[in-house]
Parts: sequence; structure tokens; C-alpha cells
Amino acid sequence: MPLVVMCGFPCSGKTRRAEELRVYFEQNSKLKVHVVEDGALGVEKNTVYADSQKEKHVRAALKAEVERKVNKDDIVILDSLNYIKGYRYELFCLIKHTQTPHCLVYCLTSDEQSSTWNTSRDAAEQYTQDILDALVLRFEAPDSRNRWDSPLFTILKEDTLPFEAISDALFKRKAPPPNQSTQSQPLSSANFLYELDRITQDVLMAIFNAQKTSVPGDLISVPGLTRGINMAELRKLRRQFISYTKTHPTENTGHISNMFVQYLNKSLH
Repeated sequence: MPLVVMCGFPCSGKTRRAEELRVYFEQNSKLKVHVVEDGALGVEKNTVYADSQKEKHVRAALKAEVERKVNKDDIVILDSLNYIKGYRYELFCLIKHTQTPHCLVYCLTSDEQSSTWNTSRDAAEQYTQDILDALVLRFEAPDSRNRWDSPLFTILKEDTLPFEAISDALFKRKAPPPNQSTQSQPLSSANFLYELDRITQDVLMAIFNAQKTSVPGDLISVPGLTRGINMAELRKLRRQFISYTKTHPTENTGHISNMFVQYLNKSLH
């Protein structure tokens, strides 16, 4: 079921709001609620956010956990900074693929307020001031005009969460339609991918082997071929053809060979 993406400065109240949402949904629906958060990964925030590669790995791990838990039966709340608009777009593509709605809850605070809340935490839970300042500077605020940031609920520290409006956004709104880049097309037969791989490999090897006894201009597997092709180029074209055909499967695997030859013809001229 739906994905709720929390967003905001460090120490802006995201975890408190995520917990409020978890309690509300558990009390008002029969759906299971999963909260995916940084803490579950056992990361040391000051170490992670001081190293771009470590931070990238943490974001990837969070996204992978969301992908595992998002389904048509549960609610997932992602409690993290989610401060990069490109990352929020990746999450949007994920929910398009699973065809489930989502919304963004933006906990809006000033940097001064976040700094004050940070210093009120236990020392082990605090961000260093340098890390907090750097994250505030890097923060890319959500914009409801962007489809990956919409619907957007902006919450100030004194606000009460609009539970009903959030619930309506998740349960009374259609999921964004998948596109060809995110939707897995139904396969024409159980053996489609096997046949696709086998047939294209056979065509590729036939072309490569034919060149050993042919001269430019001879008629081989690719009609009208007028130049030699090395194996690396053939493999590249084969990968491109397979990627395309996975999203445009044919009902008859017997057509794959002719389709691949036609694709090679067009690509090599």
C-alpha cells in the first residue's frame, strides 16, 4: 500500500511525526505499518554525513528496504532526511513501479530551531554543529509543483498533523500510472526471456562466424552488410535489443531472430 516520505532538516521533528502517523494508521486501519529509518541500519550519523560515499550507501540501503516492504497490503513510512530531490524522484519511480500512492510530509523548521532541538538531545544522538550546518545548506526543499513531491503536507512545529487529509491522499487517490521505463510488461510465454537470450546469441555467433569466410558485401545474417563487426560491437547491440524487447515482448518467439536481424540492419547502416 502507500508510501509516506518524511522530509526536513536534521532535528526537525520527523521521527515524532512518523510515530504519530504510525499510531494513527494502526488505530484507524487494519493495515500493517512499517517504519523504515536510519537508526535501524545502525549508522553513526556524523560519520555517514561527513562522507558522501557512505551517505550514498545508506540512502541505497534505505531505498532497498522500502522496496522490500512496499506492497499492496501495508503502509510504509520512510523516516529519514530525504533532502535530495533526485533521491525523492527515485522513490517516486519506485512507487510508480509498484503502482501505489505516496505523499510527502515536510517538517518545516528554521535552522536555528533545528540547532536548538539538536543540543537538547543526548550527546550520543546529537549531530555536530558542522554536520548539521552542512546538511541545512545542502537541503533541497520539496516543491508541490514537482510530481515526485506531491501531494505535499508542510507541517510547522506547532501544527497538528492533518491525519484525514493524509489518509485521503493515500487511500482515495489513484496511484501514478506506470510508464514503459518502470512497468514490467507481461511476458508472452514462460520461456520468453530464455528464448530471447538464446536466439539473439545464436544470431550474434552466426554473424561473427560468417565473417571468417566472407568478404565485405557477402550476404550473411545481416543483409547488405558492407563492413566487418567486432564481437564487442555485436554484444553491445544485442544488449540494447534485449533491453528493448523485454518491454515490447512478441507473442511469437519465432519472430525474435528476424526482429534481431532487422534491428542489426538498422543499427549498422
